[in-house]
Amino acid sequence: MKKLALTLFFFTVYMNSVMSNIKEPIKFTPVQHASFIIHTGDLTIYVDPVGSLNQYSEFETPDIVIYTHEHSDHFDASLLDILRKDKTVIVAPKIITDKLGFGKQMTNGDKLKVKNIEIEAVPMYNTSPDKLKYHKEGVGNGYVLTINNKRVYISGDTEDVPEILKLNNIDYAFICMNLPYTMSVEQAARTVLSIRPKIVFPYHYRSSKGEYEELFLKFKNLISVNPEIELQILKWY
Repeated sequence: MKKLALTLFFFTVYMNSVMSNIKEPIKFTPVQHASFIIHTGDLTIYVDPVGSLNQYSEFETPDIVIYTHEHSDHFDASLLDILRKDKTVIVAPKIITDKLGFGKQMTNGDKLKVKNIEIEAVPMYNTSPDKLKYHKEGVGNGYVLTINNKRVYISGDTEDVPEILKLNNIDYAFICMNLPYTMSVEQAARTVLSIRPKIVFPYHYRSSKGEYEELFLKFKNLISVNPEIELQILKWY
């Protein structure tokens, strides 16, 4: 009996060790346009939450809220006041933390660890002469989040700037496509083919005509030269 008890004890210790090394899956839930939720284990992350309160009613209150920049389709201070709780950590560029009067400020190149999530702020800006007025260099952030050893790239509003094209080891990529403010389909495809994510989610693609099927087909054809990249379409609108 003593030998059996000892065997069971070491088996339990072994199984607990194995289970502790099993990483929680990551789930992405779109809300609208550029707002989405990341779930992993008991951690809930809101990215650029805007919209109505009832759009968030089914979700847990956020442990972390991440903002890319201050435009109204990405940032709503009044909504944040309702959504956040005492332990919610706000991560944002200076232009937002200055407006809020709180939060962890990040600028391009900064790295931060929050609740075991590694966060790196990367550039997001326009380079085309006719788009420079929309997103100036150094004002907003894209992000790379490392969650359970998986790297998630969130573009924010940007064009295919050199700093982004150098990113690597990306597992999931949220890539904006919305003229005239962000990337064209061709720029988005060039970005994806450069950083080679395992899965890409187009987002921020609202257009006045709403011709999404044509947009996705063109994007899919452009990135199909690399069959290892999986395209997933989420319902944003």
